[in-house]
Amino acid sequence: MSQDERKIRLAKLNKIKQEGIDPYPARFDKKNSLAEAYNSKISAKVKTAGRIMTIRDMGRLCFCHLMDESRKMQIVLQSDKIKPEDYKWFIKNLDIGDFIGVDGEIFKTKKGEISILVKNYILLAKAILPLPEKWHGLKDEEIKLRKRYLDFIANPELKKLFYRKAKFWQTTRDFLRNEGFLEVETPVLETTAGGADAEPFITHHNALDMDLYLRISMGELWQKRLMVSGFEKTFEIGRQFRNEGLSREHLQDYSQMECYWAYADYQDMMRLTEKMYKKIIKETYGKLKFEIAGFTVDFDQTWPQIDYVQKIKTDFDIDVTKITKEALIKKLKELKIDFDSNIAKARLIDILWKQVRKTISGPAFLINHPVEVSPLAKRDLKNPNRVQRFQIILAGSEMGNGYSELNDPIDQEERFAQQAQMREAGDKEAQMHDQDFIEALEYGMPPTAGFGFSERLFSFLENKTARECQIFPLMKPEK
Repeated sequence: MSQDERKIRLAKLNKIKQEGIDPYPARFDKKNSLAEAYNSKISAKVKTAGRIMTIRDMGRLCFCHLMDESRKMQIVLQSDKIKPEDYKWFIKNLDIGDFIGVDGEIFKTKKGEISILVKNYILLAKAILPLPEKWHGLKDEEIKLRKRYLDFIANPELKKLFYRKAKFWQTTRDFLRNEGFLEVETPVLETTAGGADAEPFITHHNALDMDLYLRISMGELWQKRLMVSGFEKTFEIGRQFRNEGLSREHLQDYSQMECYWAYADYQDMMRLTEKMYKKIIKETYGKLKFEIAGFTVDFDQTWPQIDYVQKIKTDFDIDVTKITKEALIKKLKELKIDFDSNIAKARLIDILWKQVRKTISGPAFLINHPVEVSPLAKRDLKNPNRVQRFQIILAGSEMGNGYSELNDPIDQEERFAQQAQMREAGDKEAQMHDQDFIEALEYGMPPTAGFGFSERLFSFLENKTARECQIFPLMKPEK
């Protein structure tokens, strides 16, 4: 940025103020968007506003382009159609980047471009900093994410991504409501972080003088308490927080949906989620076939089921239900995978599985997880070493997680104890023991199915990184 340019603009701003003109008025009666103006009949009167993107002064004729949320459109000032002093003031005081309001009429230039012939204008906001030079869009990815507001100006198409994201979540909400689910709000600050395998953020409550955790799930243990209390279908869409690494798929704070359905099991939930995904995707994109991360993915089919244990056995000739921790460590080393050998066997199994799923295009349901990797899921009666759980696998990654919820308080207590041992051994992602939740289960929770997915699904459908699909992603401060 040129400091000289900023000084010039500041001088203009001071002069405007000295003339008694407010360079930042509180409002403007904008009657037409630029898209509406552009689609109006020739000679129609319009009143609109936007940011000046180009200025070309021809002496007695000035061509500019305004941009608002709807589109970019040319406006024209003719020195014999407005007051001569107003024409001169425009040329002398206004710059690219300024916001103005105009009223005028629609006409077509000699070159055939639909434009607004300006009758009156007003300065709405003086830009002190110029837009980047040679304004063809920001090239540096870090700057694009840090100064997202500039990227939106340079790339209006980017705005459409966030309209799609809003549609994505609204369709989710509408679908669940139509299925009879009640939208609820559960605590963001918790004394015990539960409902997921993740390291939480810690904060401090001054008035109560106690440390708290930012939630790592969308109220999983709270929504199950609601099942205990007599609610039968609930869901929540909100922000959750995990203090873990950055990657194409992972963020520290992001949007998540979780729903809980009394008297249903994981098979019921699988049928519901397949129906829900197809609805969301069709409503948001108008199609069901995508190219994602090198995979061709077609949602318009009955989704196959993949057995967790059998798939690992097929790919690596390993039975994770029988293998020792030592043999598992040896295999992970052979595969040259980074890991901490001090973590529990359950975490090592999960690391191995994540290598397997990289080859699966999906959409598919992953089922029959070992009980070690599913501390909140109900055991399969036919095989107590497995659980009634499913994950949705898409383009080599997990895009949703659901199960028949564990409602046996004795079993849940034992699994929390196992997780506590993992935490004591240094596994910061192992789940915390929530005694209050155990007590709630002891009052009785009906058979319940739960499911959740995050905005990772949206980023994969866009075929972009998770950070690119956040409107203002977390960034380190500039030095």
